[in-house]
Amino acid sequence: MRLIKPPKLKAGDKVATVSLSWGGAGDENLLWRYRVGKKRLEDEFGLTVVEMPHTLKGSEYIYNHPEKRAEDLLTAFADQSIKGIVSCIGGCESVRILPYIDYAVIRNNPKVFIGYSDTTVTHMICFKAGLSSFYGASVLAEFAENGAMFDYTKYWIKKVLFDDSVIGNIEPSPVWASDLPWEEKNQNIRRELHENTGYEVLQGRGVARGRLLGGCIEVLEMLKGTEVWPPAAAWQDAILFLETSEDKPSPVYVEYWLRNYGSQGILNKVNGIIFGKPHDNAYYEEYKRAVLKVVRDELKLTELPILYNLNFGHAAPITVLPYGAMAEIDCDRVAFAITEAGVA
Repeated sequence: MRLIKPPKLKAGDKVATVSLSWGGAGDENLLWRYRVGKKRLEDEFGLTVVEMPHTLKGSEYIYNHPEKRAEDLLTAFADQSIKGIVSCIGGCESVRILPYIDYAVIRNNPKVFIGYSDTTVTHMICFKAGLSSFYGASVLAEFAENGAMFDYTKYWIKKVLFDDSVIGNIEPSPVWASDLPWEEKNQNIRRELHENTGYEVLQGRGVARGRLLGGCIEVLEMLKGTEVWPPAAAWQDAILFLETSEDKPSPVYVEYWLRNYGSQGILNKVNGIIFGKPHDNAYYEEYKRAVLKVVRDELKLTELPILYNLNFGHAAPITVLPYGAMAEIDCDRVAFAITEAGVA
């Protein structure tokens, strides 16, 4: 499925922040962190940041009013002065906004939309509307990173969202960062860094190509069977990308969920799988075994290329993945590339 590419961002553009899931950005104890992220968007990317009417209403209000979250999203898309939309953070129940979505508003007003985790819901909304959106940084996490943003994260935001040339080869980050409680207001305390082992080919040979489709594996479970779950044809020849959240789900649940992809026939349709680095590197080996148990041993898809330990989603630092963009897994070179631009 060919998706509309939104126009690239440029310095001076106005972007809107939205709270589509958890509303913590507006809570008194975290408002400082939102302001850090907003300032980084302005100072390091040259953007003008505005909040939508309900962005900072706080977690209780946001939880109780999914219709207002949807209203903010649609208003931001419809506003011609706004060139991009950035999710404040994920959460666990933005699926509740689905009854209030007007897909035509999104389809007729293509612009950059970025976020991850529970924001997978909004990515699938954009997918249904025919718009390519971006699985990447959020305000409270990556833009408000303690001390400073990671150079790797900054580089890929600029390359994918501000540059209309081919994205190209995406090298693994040389490091990964341990978790750090958000309530820590001391911006001088940085996360502990560890050497990253790079990508791993779990199985497969040669080069696999396909259009990117996927998200946070736990959130995708909430979307199966809904109006935004991609039709069977959308998975044909795709590169499926999956990653786990900070909840660090048990590997046995990863097995359960992958069996469903097998039962739907999705794993027989896709050309390859990329799996993200687990949050805090938890269950690193166990997730590998879970994936191979289902894909290789149970489904006998022994030739399906699987590349593991990629830097997207709940890892730190992270790259940006454009939905619907043509991507390439090179098993022989242990490499991953996006072979077209993400923006127009």
